[in-house]
Amino acid sequence: MSSEDYPLDHILITGTEINYLFICSTKLWYFAKGITMEQESEWVDLGRFLHERRYGSEEKEVQVGRIKIDFIRKGDIIEVHEVKKSKSMEKAHEMQALYYLYYLKKLGINAKAVLHYPKLNETKEITLDGRENEIKKAIAEVKRIKSLPVPPEPVKSKKCLKCAYYELCWV
Repeated sequence: MSSEDYPLDHILITGTEINYLFICSTKLWYFAKGITMEQESEWVDLGRFLHERRYGSEEKEVQVGRIKIDFIRKGDIIEVHEVKKSKSMEKAHEMQALYYLYYLKKLGINAKAVLHYPKLNETKEITLDGRENEIKKAIAEVKRIKSLPVPPEPVKSKKCLKCAYYELCWV
């Protein structure tokens, strides 16, 4: 039997891990090893507040296997919705949404994604069309980073100042 017989057996990663891949590989490594600092982060608290306030009537944090989607709307096509604080990490947000679409497609569910930026009053629609190889490469890179015996060297950037892992990397 090949991995195609069990289409999700080879996908043992989360959307957060895909997101972190496009933010910082060191952060990804710490998170994947169970070192979670976000519960202490005021930025994460702000994101939760925006999500609850703006989308209070939606069923939240829908768990589908290894992925946890902010909320789903069902209509002619299933819509996966992700709420984000700002567009500063837009590539990471987009890749996380694409990963969710890829994951759902492996379950036989065709969907589209909508990124919400409530502070900006903007949305962005994402479809998987023609981007599966991009997601497969991201999955492989997440697996590679998670398998490292030590974290990758951090790369200092302005993102670091607001990162919950700042002290692990720079103090």
